[in-house]
Amino acid sequence: MASSVLRQRDGDEAPRVTNMELFFDLVYVFAITQLSAFLFDNLTARGALQAAIMFLAVWWAWNYTAWATNWLDPARGAGALLMFVLMVLGLVMSAAIPRAFEDRGVPFACSYVALQVVRSAFMVFAFPRGDRMRRNFAQLLAWSAIAGVVWIVGATVLDGNARLIAWGAAVLLDVAAPAHGFRLPGMGATPPTTWSLAGSHLAERSQLVLMIALGESVLRVGLTFSEGEGSPAADAAFLVGFVSSASMWATYFLRTAERGAQAAAETIGSSVGRSAYTYAHAVMVAGVLVQAVGIHEAIEAPTEPVDAGATAVILGGPMMYLAGLLLFKRWVGQTRLQPLVAAIGVLAALVLVAVAGGDRLLLSACATVVLAILAVAAALGGEGLDAPREG
Repeated sequence: MASSVLRQRDGDEAPRVTNMELFFDLVYVFAITQLSAFLFDNLTARGALQAAIMFLAVWWAWNYTAWATNWLDPARGAGALLMFVLMVLGLVMSAAIPRAFEDRGVPFACSYVALQVVRSAFMVFAFPRGDRMRRNFAQLLAWSAIAGVVWIVGATVLDGNARLIAWGAAVLLDVAAPAHGFRLPGMGATPPTTWSLAGSHLAERSQLVLMIALGESVLRVGLTFSEGEGSPAADAAFLVGFVSSASMWATYFLRTAERGAQAAAETIGSSVGRSAYTYAHAVMVAGVLVQAVGIHEAIEAPTEPVDAGATAVILGGPMMYLAGLLLFKRWVGQTRLQPLVAAIGVLAALVLVAVAGGDRLLLSACATVVLAILAVAAALGGEGLDAPREG
């Protein structure tokens, strides 16, 4: 089967992103929209934890598919059929998000586990016997199955706090597996250098999913504004929300994305490159998602005093995004990260605006000014933000 489903790589040339992969990503437009709506409707500590667990499941389902399509040709024969199957499972998982911790836990968990297991099993049989990648995906499959048992038990047997704890443990198993190299008793680990990932391909896939998240942020700005009654304060919050999203785009895509991709082409076979595109981008995408909820809060009721939930999303989203950006730059070898550290510190200090009785528009505007300063620095050259490590 290998000859018919695996990409034919030409030397060091990275595989291109196919139209099938872009079509597959449309499922995750829906998933991110669902997660954003869930967090807005459940803006409590418990709701935030539930959203975080579901986000990590969604991210891991997408991320491992991006890994697989480094080798798999998703536009031919069985590879294309696999992608369609994964899309159906992803749609079921995404549709279940609003009530996953209520009466839709089984479809959420079972579709997620099936997506992970089916993909990894397919990749095991795609590689010929004796190929190191066959063993790598077999160990990934084993860890997906181990975590899958916990996911399904949480959905079928448990509810309430017990389900929350079980799914929290399951997602930790999923997240930790790459960090320890999918280590299994008697088999050891799969070192990062044995995963011959094409850095440019994974970098482009990660950039695209971040763009999807930013698209959800812009969509949230437009939808919330169009559904409102309209007022000068709401108009101002609309403008602030757009500038916030555009500033996030600029801080990454003007220079950092390209420089990171160049570094990834050399380092993706190591834990450094993998961390930059697996873990750091997860934090960045989560930050954009939370920021979208903050925009919704500000446009819907711009003159209302900020409560704890509104403060958390208005400031927390940009802080998470910048923290992920800082990790990404550090892991791909960029230095002079002090401006990002300072910006995160300023955002944390803006809690004082909420304590002093400031409204949602004011807090959102203050946070946006911080992002806009970083965006302008990137537009004007940004060497202080993006300078590569010498030597």
